[in-house]
Parts: sequence; structure tokens; C-alpha cells
Amino acid sequence: MLNLLGNQHIRRIKPLIILIMIPKEKELKLIKIYMYIYDVYQFSLKFNCQRFSNNANPLFTDEELLTVYLFCGAYQRYFKIKEIYTFTKKYLLSWFPNLPSYQTFNYRLNRMSGAINELVKHLITFFKPADCDAMTSLIDSMPIITCAGKNKTGKVATEITTKGYCSTKNMYYFGLKLHTLAFRRKGTIPFPEMIISSSAEENDLTVLKREVADTLTHRDIFADKIYSDFSFWGNKQQEQEVTMLTPVKAIKGEDNIITQREKAGRDLFSTAVSKVRQPIESFFNWLNEKTNIQRAMKVRSTFGLLVHTMGKIAIAFIYLIFLNKESECN
Repeated sequence: MLNLLGNQHIRRIKPLIILIMIPKEKELKLIKIYMYIYDVYQFSLKFNCQRFSNNANPLFTDEELLTVYLFCGAYQRYFKIKEIYTFTKKYLLSWFPNLPSYQTFNYRLNRMSGAINELVKHLITFFKPADCDAMTSLIDSMPIITCAGKNKTGKVATEITTKGYCSTKNMYYFGLKLHTLAFRRKGTIPFPEMIISSSAEENDLTVLKREVADTLTHRDIFADKIYSDFSFWGNKQQEQEVTMLTPVKAIKGEDNIITQREKAGRDLFSTAVSKVRQPIESFFNWLNEKTNIQRAMKVRSTFGLLVHTMGKIAIAFIYLIFLNKESECN
């Protein structure tokens, strides 16, 4: 990748005066991230950046901005913008001598939500592991919380957030839902095929029908009861060879004798389905452990919430993908 970029791009991030150095292994990670971001930016990200000034070629480039954000999140575990900026100014200024003021840094990062969303698509498309089972998918959602409490009212990013309820946490909250359709992988967490956000109040099945269902073919999907719809999935099985498998949902109006007679078989089936779909919960736990993505209480704008959500996903996958690449080389 160094040869592809040319010496002028290497010189751009080469330290001028090293005052406080980061470890050599982290310098290499910083360079690798920059090289990757530079390539993807030229290919697609630059078409998703919002420009609200005449300065189309700032000294501190968009590629550098994204590199700093991703590096600090993935390898320093700094997720607050102020922390990222402070670390960059203290330890990375010789690599990024044109670092702007904090206000400009924060403003520009919040205008990168479209580019970061495109970056996530690129990461999960081009770095798909070879062991993904294309015939078996898992799906679920998790809350992104801007405000928690039954009687609380969210006041941030109200254009895209609403009040919802998370049964897993037995909690009312304001915010978003993050929906993930993922490939099953044997013995490890699944790998996302599609990641979508919606308002917190939207029903999971409604989002799946609107955003994904028509594109699915030739697979089994393991999900929670909320995704159950016999009529809808019966048609999809006929038309697209898609089978939705969920724990057995109580049938309204069913005779109690039939319910009792079928209970053992239904419980066994439900347990089997839940066991297969459980890794999607492990994926969400991993994502939250790596980035604290669920807690968005400090976000102060719609753009900020979008960067918080998709940015944390990008950070987690930069860490996962580059860590795996390093393991392969050792």
C-alpha cells in the first residue's frame, strides 16, 4: 500500500520533530490505518463528505481526521472527541502538524457521518471472513441510549430519536436501535452483513421488512420471537427460499389441550433456535465492550449521534481486521 500512495503521502504524515513518541508498534498501526483510509477515501468516502465552506482542500485533510479518530478509538480506547483531540495534540502532533483547533476538529468530524457510514459498509463488505456461512443468518437489535428512564424525555437528536423499550434490560430509553443481520460463523461471533439504525420506537420486524427482506435469498434466519410472522415468511419461503426460525410464539385462541400437548416439542424447538441465535447477542456484547457504543448520553447533536454510532462500529472493525492481519503476518 505504501507504493500505491507514493512518497509524497508518506512524507505528509512523517514526523517533523518527535517530542513525545508513541511506541514503534503503534506508529506502524497509525501508518497502516492512514494508508487504508487514504485508499478508501479516494475510492468512495470523499463523495460522502459534507462541505460547507470554500476550503475544499484543508491542510488537515479528511483522511488525517478519520485516521486520528480511528487510531485513538481502536488502539488508545479514547472515544470522547475531547480525549481524542487532546491525545493527538500531545502525542501525534509531529505526525499531524496541521491539526486545527478543537472547535474546528469537532465541527469537521461531525460532518463526516456520511463518510463514516460508507466506511462501515466497506469494512464489512471487503473484509468478510472466509468462514462466514452464507446460508445461515442471525438477526437482532440493540439500543443506542441518549437518555434512560420511563419518565425521561430525550432532548438531543430529536429528528432521529424516539422513546423505546429494551426488554433485555427492562428499560425505557430515548435513542436509536441498531439492527444487525450477520453471517453465522462456527465457534466465534458472527460477522455483519448489514447494519441499519432506526428510531427506538420502531418494531424490529417492521425495519427488517422495509430495509432487508426483499434482498434476502436462499438462507435460514435465526431470530427472536419479535420477528415471527407466519404469513409473511411463508410467502418469502416460496418466493425467495428464505426460512425464518424463531422460538415458538403463543398462538392466540389456541385450545389449551393442544397447547399442553405440543408444549414439550415446542420448548425443545425454541431452545434449539435460541442456542443458534445466541452469538448475535455475543456480537453486541463484544461491540459494546470494545467501544461503549450503547451509552450516547454525552452526544449533543444529530450529527454527533450518527458519528458516535457508526464511528464506534468502524473503530471496532478497524481493531478486529487489523489485529487479524497482524496475526496472519506473525
